[in-house]
Amino acid sequence: MPSKEEIRSAHRLRRAALSPAGLEAAGAGIARHGLQWATMVAAGERSTFAVYLGVGSEPPTLPLIAALHSTGHRVLLPVCGPSRTLSWVYWTPATRFARSSYAPIDEPVGEQHGTEAMQEAAGIFAPATAVDLSGNRIGQGGGYYDKFLAGLEADGLPVPAAAVVFDHEVLPAGSIPAESFDHKIPVAVTPSHLTKLM
Repeated sequence: MPSKEEIRSAHRLRRAALSPAGLEAAGAGIARHGLQWATMVAAGERSTFAVYLGVGSEPPTLPLIAALHSTGHRVLLPVCGPSRTLSWVYWTPATRFARSSYAPIDEPVGEQHGTEAMQEAAGIFAPATAVDLSGNRIGQGGGYYDKFLAGLEADGLPVPAAAVVFDHEVLPAGSIPAESFDHKIPVAVTPSHLTKLM
């Protein structure tokens, strides 16, 4: 079985080859299927969702963020902190972004909230470079989301989570090595599907 880093590197190379038109189409599909999942987990009510801003060749999430906001949901975006911690800023179309001090990403500028913000969240859209049908996930390598999701569970706040990936990044069951600190993800949102993983 390939290592996580080998799988991650292979998928990053394939992502880098995607055209701007392909990324735009992917963003529209991710918004459509992400909104479908949000409607399911929020039982049709307006709620709060934690999302992340996909940049570069990552699956585009800005259309999803805008769709959630336009349908009345509140959107939280992450800010990376020391020791692989995340805090959260509420997003609006006027939100500005700045380069993170801790990760190679752009982050929202605004009042930051801790894990308590998840008390009102109906779901979390988590970044990934691949998932498999056993629910195993490969993130970006920083460990932020594994720590965050495990912390929510330990605090008695097991918010439903979905990984956002391209279609070809949903792999057969058992394709991804699982480690003790990994947090399984039950659903994948892709440009073409909403896929149950476990």
